[in-house]
Amino acid sequence: MYETILLPTDGSDHAATVADHAIDVAATRDATLHVLSVVDDRAFLVLDEDRVEQVRDDLEATAREAVDEAATRAADRGVETTTAVDTGNPAECIVDYAASEPVDLIVMGTSGDEYERNVVGSVSQRVVREAPVPVTTVGPDV
Repeated sequence: MYETILLPTDGSDHAATVADHAIDVAATRDATLHVLSVVDDRAFLVLDEDRVEQVRDDLEATAREAVDEAATRAADRGVETTTAVDTGNPAECIVDYAASEPVDLIVMGTSGDEYERNVVGSVSQRVVREAPVPVTTVGPDV
């Protein structure tokens, strides 16, 4: 039923728990795991223009670390992975990725960083509402 699973990750403390759940599902189903991290470009709106490039580079490096960490965890379990880093609105990028790739299931956390929860709203709520495939959410207390 699930041949390709999408794991969006933000590198937060909760991300490792979510990755473990996604990897378990992928390993059980002999599925490929797509690991995606999105650099939230809304962070650039409040920056001086001369700082945007450095902040973008830093955020992309953090996103790359997040996907590499999850891919390593998956490889340790024998799960085939594909990684990607995108830039934009996280919920939109996740939904677009799921629509454009052969994704059968999204496994993601219910909470990201403080900025997301307090200012912008929940990425996971938007993905659950808009995703073209089933979404499994993993809470922080699991």
